[in-house]
Amino acid sequence: MAIFKFRIYFEEDDSIYRDVVIKHTQTFLQLHETILKAYEFDNKHQATFYRSNDNWQQGREITLEKYDRKYRVEPLMMAETTVGSEIKNTNQRFTYTYDFHKMWNFLIELINVSKDADSRTEYPSVVRSEGIGPKQYGTKGLLGDKFADIEEKYDLTRGSEGFNEKNEDGEDMSIEATDEYQDEED
Repeated sequence: MAIFKFRIYFEEDDSIYRDVVIKHTQTFLQLHETILKAYEFDNKHQATFYRSNDNWQQGREITLEKYDRKYRVEPLMMAETTVGSEIKNTNQRFTYTYDFHKMWNFLIELINVSKDADSRTEYPSVVRSEGIGPKQYGTKGLLGDKFADIEEKYDLTRGSEGFNEKNEDGEDMSIEATDEYQDEED
């Protein structure tokens, strides 16, 4: 049984990628679900794969469902198409687009083929994650959810005690000081 190892790059930053292993008999639907899980995306939007060449040009489409648009060639369906059936060479590439409104694009490259499955691995599976992936909704900072805890703990709001600004003359420019200054001018 052949096991394929794909590297799935986030198109906008090739230092962000996930390595996925999948059996040749598993479907593109299973690969689609694994990519969404690897990048922490929900499963609510349209998606499609394209067989690709070395220049990432799109070829035959492998789609989640048939969408209301014109196709030059009838697309293959993810649920019915095995990954192994679309591997044409040892450097096979695919592109993957998720959510046709946001256009999340990923580049998929076959990086290894092995003959034996690991009995300890459940396929398909993410075996490596590099970089902080994009956040599907909003932004994801380096600290992620932990920043809110830090903000609460240290009360990083403007005008906190001990964090007043001074102008060039060394005068206090805290909110209270500028309010007093305004009163004197009036």
